Amino acid sequence: MKITSQEEYGLRILLRIARCHDEDSMSIQALSVAEGLSPAYVAKLTRILRQAGFINSTPGNIGGYILAKTATEININQVLKTLGGSLYSKHFCSDFTGASRLCTNSVDCSVRSLWQMIQFSIDQLLDKIQLSDLIGNEKTSDNLLKQLLQQHQYSADMKMS
Repeated sequence: MKITSQEEYGLRILLRIARCHDEDSMSIQALSVAEGLSPAYVAKLTRILRQAGFINSTPGNIGGYILAKTATEININQVLKTLGGSLYSKHFCSDFTGASRLCTNSVDCSVRSLWQMIQFSIDQLLDKIQLSDLIGNEKTSDNLLKQLLQQHQYSADMKMS
């Protein structure tokens, strides 16, 4: 499993906008310089984030982008799915049929169970993380994420008992 550049850079751009002062907006050029990305790529990512309702554009020649909702209302799982999709979706089996029209394992597939379990675990964890949880410094975010992971592990252990 890999995190795509679109997911990484899109999340970084969203965080950069979130860290901006309430009244300020960030232009494509400012985001481009701050993140070391081409203006065209930043424009593509901001378009995806805007169409999904995470950011709004501000008009004028000093316009740019601001959060469309508060950082506490923006769920990281939804952001990542918008930027790159899910690891496993209901169309998964039809995407990997090999040379056949239908997957040879479509009736009885133990691998499908693995992907579903991984997707469920990822969703359970990422659904608990809001953009506001990532705005602080790395140490703060790391501590919070470790707590969430421990809680997730604890609840998983309780379900198995």
